[in-house]
Amino acid sequence: MMELNGAPADSEAVKALALVNYGHFTSMRVDDQRVRGLSLHMERLQRDCRTVFATELDMDRVRAYVRRAVDGQERSFVVRVSIFDPALDMGHPSASATPHVLVTSRPAGQLPMPPMRVKTVPYVRDVAAVKHLGLFGALHGRRAAQLDGFDDALFYGPDDVVSEGGTWNVGFVDGDGAVIWPKAEVLPGVTMALLQQQHEHTVAHVTREAVRGMQAAFATNTSIGVRAISAVDAMPLPTEHPVLAALREGYLAAPGELI
Repeated sequence: MMELNGAPADSEAVKALALVNYGHFTSMRVDDQRVRGLSLHMERLQRDCRTVFATELDMDRVRAYVRRAVDGQERSFVVRVSIFDPALDMGHPSASATPHVLVTSRPAGQLPMPPMRVKTVPYVRDVAAVKHLGLFGALHGRRAAQLDGFDDALFYGPDDVVSEGGTWNVGFVDGDGAVIWPKAEVLPGVTMALLQQQHEHTVAHVTREAVRGMQAAFATNTSIGVRAISAVDAMPLPTEHPVLAALREGYLAAPGELI
């Protein structure tokens, strides 16, 4: 399914996504017409639109388009809302913009997902606080990790502090059983925010060396929920831990908001 401003979209209407690739988006897992953290997703779209296009987004219109896309579907799937301007001139991106709303959907995997192995890769996202369309660096890092036999990449910056994964946030359980989220330039994920509301936590610098002292690690985003990390580089990590179980159960039990 692909709709632009509430109507079926053709390739001509969305070619700017491939040729210019300037805009932002959010992805939401829909389970029985409900989304965990729906309000946070809408706030992200509104906030990022101000940053990317310096204009306000009509949130009632956005929700109407999403509601149209999910209407009548009872299964679980992921809806992506992309905001872009098809008329944007690459030579003059400072011109006044008219954001368009593209809504697409894809199947959602079963939760919880199996543990994954990650490889640390040096990378810092451009404008990290915005969920923008520029995924080349992140996907290039993911590809490099997979070519080395891992499932995904875990990024770290010039200071050796880990930040986030290719399309997910990362959290750790330290030696005392406390949840730690990395203090770094990261995309503020909706799933991460929901977990932070539910569980006591600390935000602190976590270096690659410090990862060796952690009891467990996990990845979070709207598609995967809470996914255990079984290894960081050559270091194995337990995938069964009471804190991980509590995080996973709390997330799955969170009531979704009706679209």
